Amino acid sequence: MLDVVIVGGGACGLALARGLAGAGVSFALYEARPRLGGRVLSVEDQSSGMRVDLGPTWFWPDTQPTITSLVKELGLTDFPQYDPGTALLLAFGDKKPETRMTPNLHSGARRLEGGMASLIEALTAAVPAEAIHLSSVLRAIADRGDHVELTFETEGETETVTAERAVLALPPRLLAEHLAFQPELDALSRNAMRSAPTWMAAQAKAVVGFSGAPAWRAEGHSGNAFATHEQAVLGEIFDACDAAGERAAIGGFFAFSPELREAFGGGMAMLIDSQFVQLFGKPLEAGGEQHIQDWAREPFTCATIDLTPPSEHPDYGDPLLRQAFWDGKLYLGGAETAREGGGYLEGALVAAERIRLRLLDQKETSTMISGEGATGEALNEASMARFREWVNAKRAPTFASYRQRLNFGLSNGQKEQITQRAMLGAMEAVLKEALAVLEGLPFDHSVVSVDKGRSDLTPLAQKAFDGFIQELLDGVIDYNRTSCALSNFPEEHKPSKDYLQVTLLDIAAAWKEFSLDANQVLLDKRVADQQATRSL
Repeated sequence: MLDVVIVGGGACGLALARGLAGAGVSFALYEARPRLGGRVLSVEDQSSGMRVDLGPTWFWPDTQPTITSLVKELGLTDFPQYDPGTALLLAFGDKKPETRMTPNLHSGARRLEGGMASLIEALTAAVPAEAIHLSSVLRAIADRGDHVELTFETEGETETVTAERAVLALPPRLLAEHLAFQPELDALSRNAMRSAPTWMAAQAKAVVGFSGAPAWRAEGHSGNAFATHEQAVLGEIFDACDAAGERAAIGGFFAFSPELREAFGGGMAMLIDSQFVQLFGKPLEAGGEQHIQDWAREPFTCATIDLTPPSEHPDYGDPLLRQAFWDGKLYLGGAETAREGGGYLEGALVAAERIRLRLLDQKETSTMISGEGATGEALNEASMARFREWVNAKRAPTFASYRQRLNFGLSNGQKEQITQRAMLGAMEAVLKEALAVLEGLPFDHSVVSVDKGRSDLTPLAQKAFDGFIQELLDGVIDYNRTSCALSNFPEEHKPSKDYLQVTLLDIAAAWKEFSLDANQVLLDKRVADQQATRSL
């Protein structure tokens, strides 16, 4: 049986696969499309002689450290998005465009030589070819107790795959709309999946390549343009040339809705050429080689609800999408599950790293737990592994406990410190449970030192909670700012730094009490073991 099955061969799935391959974990990756990359799509343009991006194009080093580090690690060549020169504004369909100065319009964005597919190719190169399965559509997934069972459809044939754990590195809305879970996920999690818009899913993009140098640069234009009139085909336009500016291409995002794109499908090429000529004049009259990608028509990208896109970038990273389901056997990945860089390639890579760490920690814990009849250091390691496993399993329930306490406070008329009380109560409850778990675990204290009244096991028990409080706090902040119920309580809706600081001080006091109590539990067990040994 495989350790892990990854579903989704986009940036998240491939980055996770690369990480697992490097750690010696057995896995398989299944992708519904006949190609890898997901929303990353770079195609060959014969006119310019380069690849152009019809999906994600940029990354921002100033705000996206994960992809920036990965690009460097993989040895990929990046270059700045071309911005020097004037931008154009076409506000009226029957008039000439206005000229505007817009320095650094793309805020330091950078592109990859060879297109974003270069990133996908580099990730794929680190994944064993036999682990990759294309054209395999996931139809159902079931919890079978000690493993998960996944049902795929591949070229009309049904295939069943089993693994200890599964990762669904796909847009959450697609999972909610198309995938059969057995047992079904809880209502709150299903709602969180439906509430996570698939970024750019309803968008379409066009890129036109030309032979020769970019004529617009010779005219002093950056290639950036905006068309705001009602008949505009492309709303936002940008320079898509190579790093040296010797190979010419220009791209744009459609202003037309998915319905209009379908209605004007037959004449779309002419409309695009006409708008480019209207913006940049005679140098573009000869036209070029057009490439159009309508993501709204991609069944493995766009859910039905995505056809009504959000008006601005959503607040991604709902904690319910970052929890482990089915007792740690099922994880959700993809860019929309990430708190940092949600929707972007950065978010996809952040999600992959989050899941990689969880899976490797589970594997290490399982290896330790498997040693029955252990004594000495082996017994202590196995027991601490069990404790870490228990703590990790409590991350999602503790956040759920916070929400329940918050709603209880609201329903009972509490008006002050609702967040503070709910978060502190949730943490105190889990720490109290943790003491009981520690008390029930076997340890061999004959190999444990005590220094100045502190057992050497105490720091290990504390370490099991690494990141726990911060993860809960992140979840609290994310949940509060999107909660309609808290919109009438500004201090709770968007807690200030001072409010959060007071809350964390309360939790720090609870943590200190837990640490002292945990140490005492371990010392008491040590004394009990010594007394039992003397009586033998």
